[in-house]
Formats: sequence, structure tokens, C-alpha cells
Amino acid sequence: MPMTLTILGSGTNVHPTRAAAGYLVRTDELLLFDFGPRTLKNLMKAGVNRHRIRHILFSHFHADHFSDFVPFFFDAVYHSKFVGKRPDLTIIGPRGTKKLFGLMLGNFPGFGAARFKTTIREVKDRTFTIGRTRITAGTVEHSSRLHCLGYRIEYGKRVLSYSGDAMDCPGLRRLCRKADVAVLDCSFPTQRRGPNHMHAGDCGKVAQAAGVKRLILSHFYPIAERYDVRRQAARHFRGRVAKARDLMTVKV
Repeated sequence: MPMTLTILGSGTNVHPTRAAAGYLVRTDELLLFDFGPRTLKNLMKAGVNRHRIRHILFSHFHADHFSDFVPFFFDAVYHSKFVGKRPDLTIIGPRGTKKLFGLMLGNFPGFGAARFKTTIREVKDRTFTIGRTRITAGTVEHSSRLHCLGYRIEYGKRVLSYSGDAMDCPGLRRLCRKADVAVLDCSFPTQRRGPNHMHAGDCGKVAQAAGVKRLILSHFYPIAERYDVRRQAARHFRGRVAKARDLMTVKV
């Protein structure tokens, strides 16, 4: 079975036409990385049975990366009570995950009625396996107030890297080393740089330095649509460059 990536959301909270961050990875497992606004709808549009999802991995907890978890979990509770069984759920994320989701699951009305087990795990700079899939969670630089992760997913002989929200930093370059595909935070064009995120040129530099084969630019703010960010990244990267779009599927 090949590893495939389906982009559920390639924008941000403020983007008028793109869903916010969400990425579905299929290996021997079904893995969801981040769960931003409007990605639940795209998950269903992609034809995925949301009640089969057993692992959700978060990069950090700005709202554009996790807020669709709320309707997802409410729906899962309803399904488990009135429709049929669903598998247990594991939530994985950076420092602060246990506190946030512990409060959420313990206090949101109805959430305590779930008839499946939910396990909450925090990870930092470590490698673990889910099924036959090897995942490395590495600290990246984004917000001084939050622990933020990027991920490296290895399955068979293929490697997919996902930056989450990040700036160009050593941790991100390590996660991207020799990746077949890297999905990087391209919030801004080079002409209109913003804080705490990469612009298109940064993405190209990271991909080139890390020896990435294929670069996918994602997490666009609306300003990025006014410029040719693919060409800007290609000035620094000699491999293939693509601009993400919602519901785009990539064979890694």
C-alpha cells in the first residue's frame, strides 16, 4: 500500500475560499494531522468514514489547527450512543495537549457520554510507531507561547514531512531531511512577509537545504494568492514545487 496525502485544508481561519489546516495521511493506518475550521466537511467530501479515524495528531493549538475537533468529537459521541460502535481514539500533540483536551472532554456538554476510550498523549522530539508507520515529532519555532511540532512520517521507503506552522529553523530542516514530499507553511509571499511564519522563499531554502524531492506549499493567507509563490519558492529550490489546494491528493 503506498502512502498518500489528502489536503483537507490549505488555508487559514481568515481565508475566504480555503479551509484551514488539515492533512489526511493514509499508510497502513488512517492518520489525521491537524483539524482546522472547515476541514471536517472536506474530510466527508473526500469520502472518508470519519468514524474509522483512530489517531489525530496536532502540531499546535492555534484555533486554525484544531477547532473542527469539537464538532467531530460531538458527532463521534452521538454515533457511539445511537448508531454503532466506533474504535477508540488517540489524540497526540505537543506540550499542553493533556491539559487542553482534558478540560475539553471533561467539560463540554455531552462529551463525557462517549462509548469509546480516548487516550491523550504528549510528545516532544521523539519517534514512535503507529502500526507499521514511523512518526517523528520534532519541535519547530513558531510561537514563543506555545510548544509547536512538525512531523516526519515514514512508511515503507517513503518519507513525508509536515511543518505545521513554523519558521526556518534547525528542527524543521531535520524533519525534512531527504523527504520525498514536504508540506511547508507558506503563509506569505516574499514581498509581504509576516511574523512567525515562512514566506515562499523561506520554503524553497528549507527544501533545498534538506534535500527534499518535492515541495508542496500550503497554509496560505489571502495575501499569498496575489503573488506567484510557487515561482518564488522555485528560485531557491531545484526540485518539484506545487501549490496546495483543498482536496488535492498526492502519492508520496
